[in-house]
Amino acid sequence: MESGRKKERRLAETQAVILAGGLGTRLRSVVADRPKVMAMVRGQPFLARLLNQLVRAGIGKVVICTGYLSEKIREVFGNKYRSLRIAYSEESVPLGTAGALRLALPFINSDSVLVMNGDSYCDVSLADFWFEHQRHGAKVSMLLTKIGDTQRFGRVELGADGVVVGFREKSGEAGTGIINAGIYLVQKSLIADLKTDAVISLERDVLPKWIGRGLFGFTSEGKFLDIGTPEDYATAESFFAEDLDLRPL
Repeated sequence: MESGRKKERRLAETQAVILAGGLGTRLRSVVADRPKVMAMVRGQPFLARLLNQLVRAGIGKVVICTGYLSEKIREVFGNKYRSLRIAYSEESVPLGTAGALRLALPFINSDSVLVMNGDSYCDVSLADFWFEHQRHGAKVSMLLTKIGDTQRFGRVELGADGVVVGFREKSGEAGTGIINAGIYLVQKSLIADLKTDAVISLERDVLPKWIGRGLFGFTSEGKFLDIGTPEDYATAESFFAEDLDLRPL
């Protein structure tokens, strides 16, 4: 079995992309003057939590896909955060999650890309996620998590050995289920195949078409948080209560 140190070294060669261009419409009542990813949690912007996760994984480069109030992100983080070098890919008009990812292609230099939604967090070992991606020889891997109430999320259906076989759209279905945790490992060539200058959703338009083309899911036991609504954002302080990495910017 590959050692943890070797897994981390190989992951460090992978570039990260954070999708941070969303309008955050549902969160406007509590976060009106900044992008959703800059919502404050225990003295830091939420985005810093994702950047800290990348730092802990040994990743050295990240592209932040920005849009709404993008200057607010640049003003705080600039071109470097801790050991991370930061580049920005800015949408002039909203392009959706997949459209924003395609726009960022000129900034991506690694064959595999770690893609993260900017408004959610999963407490997972990115090195373990990378190892499972490599073990399957996957073209795309999705990080999944099991939660007790899936009403706000679509469910992911898995077949043998983690193959993704289907998606069930948001239907208000309660109860325990497996959901998309918003972290992916994707071959750069697949990103290049996406339409340019088009409004495309990674979740609705692209992932379903990748079923049967090397799409795998890795189910994590880590805690999961999505700050997309005022109610969930209100839980963020307690979610990170045990976080030891509370360094000020």
